[in-house]
Amino acid sequence: MTTYSGQALDSWISGTATRLSIPQASGVKSIQNSVQANMPLSVPPPFDPSDKSWKEKLLPTKDCRTKTEDVTKRVGLTFEEFGLKRELLMGIFEMGYEVPSPIQEKAIPHALNPDQRDVVARAKNGTGKTAAYLIPVLQKIDTKDQSIGQPQALIVVPTRELALQTSAICMALGKHLGVQSMVTTGGTNLQQDIMTLGQTVHVIVATPGRIADLLMNDYRKGYGMYGQPILRMDKCKILVLDEADKLLSQDFAEHADLLMDKLPKDKQVLMFSATFPVSIKSFLTKLNNYEVINLMSELTLKGITQYYAYVPEAKKVHCLNTLFRKLNVSQSIIFCNSAQRASLLAQKLNELKYSCYYVHARMTQNQRNKIFHDFRTGMIRNLVATDLFTRGIDIQSINVVVNFDFPRMAETYLHRIGRSGRFGHLGLAINLITDDDRATMHRIERELNTEIKAIPKEVDKRLYVAEEQVNLDKDFLNAVAAGRFASDHTSSSSCGEELKKVQEGMSRVQGGMQGINERENTMKQEVSSS
Repeated sequence: MTTYSGQALDSWISGTATRLSIPQASGVKSIQNSVQANMPLSVPPPFDPSDKSWKEKLLPTKDCRTKTEDVTKRVGLTFEEFGLKRELLMGIFEMGYEVPSPIQEKAIPHALNPDQRDVVARAKNGTGKTAAYLIPVLQKIDTKDQSIGQPQALIVVPTRELALQTSAICMALGKHLGVQSMVTTGGTNLQQDIMTLGQTVHVIVATPGRIADLLMNDYRKGYGMYGQPILRMDKCKILVLDEADKLLSQDFAEHADLLMDKLPKDKQVLMFSATFPVSIKSFLTKLNNYEVINLMSELTLKGITQYYAYVPEAKKVHCLNTLFRKLNVSQSIIFCNSAQRASLLAQKLNELKYSCYYVHARMTQNQRNKIFHDFRTGMIRNLVATDLFTRGIDIQSINVVVNFDFPRMAETYLHRIGRSGRFGHLGLAINLITDDDRATMHRIERELNTEIKAIPKEVDKRLYVAEEQVNLDKDFLNAVAAGRFASDHTSSSSCGEELKKVQEGMSRVQGGMQGINERENTMKQEVSSS
């Protein structure tokens, strides 16, 4: 029984169905009915060894878009070679995962190794990290163990939205296994979580604060016997830290230490992220003989074309309007550096008749759930967000990311633009740069060993439009991956031309201001000398 709060169940199940193309009649709908009726999930039919096409029957319609090598440069393993349960394989194929991605090829065998080695894995955003840890977790769950309130695996993620998304994927992958999972996050009813833990729960997906609350409070009036813990971790042999760099930051470090202390000493720890700062080194000393997997040495930003437009602050909304009129945007995320700016920008875009909402951490959980559900299902085309949405959120129809406010840190920039170009597809990132942002942009370019180029007069649709990305030639993909691609079209009505006019106007204004300042200084000198 997967437990969701409020409207989250319907929202996230239907959203997962839309994103993953799972047939409602035979896939997600049956899960939803089973969960709501509090009944065990369906058992698959007996395996027929003579049926050679069972895998093909489960796979959804294939996505024919060309993919970059960060998901295609594989060793050549198949999911069947990992020795997975057939019920788990059925869930994998129904999700559309035909063959493992590079991070899955590397991480799954290590996580399933009988020696229980810990795994520290680094890979680009949108390359299949969630399935890379969920598959071994589900493989190791003993569904015959129906212990009350004693999970066998704990998955911790930094945000509520990511927790709901991860739980939905866990449910879809394990729907034929009979795994009972639970999601618990801040902003939801703690009493309901305590009641749920009075039943069988195999896997818990949680945010740090809520799981710490459940671990630290041994007794709640009216529930259980006095002195009995709310959550017992004796049988929890797997701890997953997704977006581990965030979970080990100063905001959550004490929660991570608590988890290490409360879980059994022989637990297996799986850590996944796109970035691992130096600050995590002290935490690594607590791991047992860990295996490091690093697929980020040369694949950091492949598939995402990065442009900047130098625009004065007062012209940013005009510039964004120009971009939206000229680009073929399927869905976009526009990042601001504060909740107030996100709210004001969304209001401006709505006045310009764009389908647009905003979301930030100050909203109630029900508000966030509703907005994200509408965005995931395509009811909202554009979402203005703070850095709440930089972590792990996977919506493959997002083809354009705009940094309306340029971030201060390279890690933040990397996670923001990683919302486009998911799972090897091409995407577009556009940065609106003011004079104050130039030094920061150059520093981030150096730190990420990348180049952010000036936006051209016309942006090639193959860089970001899904319909244009079928059967792309290898030379084009190599140029995009190396950051060499640039368009030199000269359309006078292009976005680049209008942006150029804005920049030229800004230069004239700056030149005029410089002349005024020089005249003022001359007058001051004349007054002083007299």
